[in-house]
Amino acid sequence: MYIKQKLGIKIFMVTLGLLLILIPFTGCAPKAAEKPTLIFHDLSWDSAQVHNRIAAFIAEHGYGYETDFIASETAAGWVGLRSGDININMESWTENIQKVYDEAIGSGDCVDLGSNFPDSWQGWLVPTFVIKGDAERGIEPMAPDLKSVFDLPEYWELFKDPEDPTKGRFINSIPGWLCTAINSQKLKTYGLDEYYTDFLAGSDAALSGSMVAACEKGEPWLGYYWSPTWVLGKLDMTPLEEPPFDQAEYDAETYGCAFCPTQVNIIVNASLLDSAPDIVEFLRNYETTAAQNNKVLAYMQANEASTDEAAIWFLQEYESLWTKWVPSDVADKVKAALP
Repeated sequence: MYIKQKLGIKIFMVTLGLLLILIPFTGCAPKAAEKPTLIFHDLSWDSAQVHNRIAAFIAEHGYGYETDFIASETAAGWVGLRSGDININMESWTENIQKVYDEAIGSGDCVDLGSNFPDSWQGWLVPTFVIKGDAERGIEPMAPDLKSVFDLPEYWELFKDPEDPTKGRFINSIPGWLCTAINSQKLKTYGLDEYYTDFLAGSDAALSGSMVAACEKGEPWLGYYWSPTWVLGKLDMTPLEEPPFDQAEYDAETYGCAFCPTQVNIIVNASLLDSAPDIVEFLRNYETTAAQNNKVLAYMQANEASTDEAAIWFLQEYESLWTKWVPSDVADKVKAALP
């Protein structure tokens, strides 16, 4: 009886020891934290959606994250970004939502990872052939000395308004836009309202369409536009010089200077710093130029391409750029996933 008990205890102890050895290998060890699904704020304009899909393709194929998109306008998206329902905004035009931005960053809900494209631009411009001509098309320079807004009084007849032939025509932007009111005041501050009519375009399509039509016909055009846009990716335009941006001019609402610089930054919900630090590092490195954005938008317009197709085109066209944003092993995975 004693021997049996002793033998039983020994067998029990051996079995227990084996179980203790096996436990770490049978699912009781701590699991690695699962990667979150990255939710991008899908704003209503093409450039923001293309950047979302560029970043999402890299995140999925290079880092192994799942991604999704929530479509909304700016204000609603910032609510989601602060709450964590949205993780990433690839194109925050900061000055347009300065108060919301300041509150989100100041509260610690969101983190600014830096500029997406630091050279965004808006201002007055003319087709380059107006100044330099176009030998291939047989176009002679029309205004070879035109460099700045202060040269425009000399050339008002070149841009003659067909509805008021006593003045030139400046083609302004859309009624109700802040930039439209600023342009109208610029004409007065520069003393150009004596020489030019302030013609308001009825829509963005009308504004860009007038520019495209003039360039295709080799005719002069003077007006306002901004970058990045497909039309500036397609056409060869030259900005007119203005005095450097002066905050005092803006405070006084005289606007006798260049438009204020615009920040277009990448913003993330603060939780991403802990849940996806590799993605945060990737997005800190993410930076493009206005010219590159113009080109990708022009590609979309010319080829009737979707934002997904445009993102693939960007990754193929600018491999030397985006491979600098990520480690080499991540870049290899992304390149292997491209069509």
